[in-house]
Amino acid sequence: MSIKNVIFDFGGVVLDWNPRYFYDEYFGDPQKSEWFLTHICPYEWNVEMDGGKPVEQGVRERVALFPEWEKEICLYYSDWTKMVPREMPGIAELVRDLKAAGYHTWGLTNWSAETFSKIRHLFPTLTQMEGIVVSGEEKLLKPDPRIYNLLFERFGIDRSESIFFDDNPANVEGAEAVGLKAVVFKSMEQVRSILL
Repeated sequence: MSIKNVIFDFGGVVLDWNPRYFYDEYFGDPQKSEWFLTHICPYEWNVEMDGGKPVEQGVRERVALFPEWEKEICLYYSDWTKMVPREMPGIAELVRDLKAAGYHTWGLTNWSAETFSKIRHLFPTLTQMEGIVVSGEEKLLKPDPRIYNLLFERFGIDRSESIFFDDNPANVEGAEAVGLKAVVFKSMEQVRSILL
């Protein structure tokens, strides 16, 4: 069957999210920022909120572990929107051209429900998606097969007519495990070469 549905991950594909955008400026030292985001507020901790843990709980638990870093830990979410300053360059034009070519576009993202609600209407490309599944809202994380199946069932998407782009190879493997054609995202040009 031909491809009719294009499913996008968000962080690193549609939205340019990186906590270093905030902490590099805050600390004034990229090395200190890197250390903080490796040892105090690592990506694995952020994923807990993506999976549905309340932000307040996650921050409280982290402060209990590292009380001397309380201010900086609290800033992770109070200043969170500074970590996602823009859409990825070229994504707006890509989605526009995909839709003009007759494709349907969807979102499947590992993202905290609380932080996603702050940006959902700020970025025009998100409003171009015909439906979005957010891990924090569902309390399911990619690559759990249930979150892919939830997308198919909720929006009536035929997996055999769909392709998924994610910059995380584990999430691509998870998609392929449920019969969804998936590609590790590298660039907008890569997507164009496959679909346009």
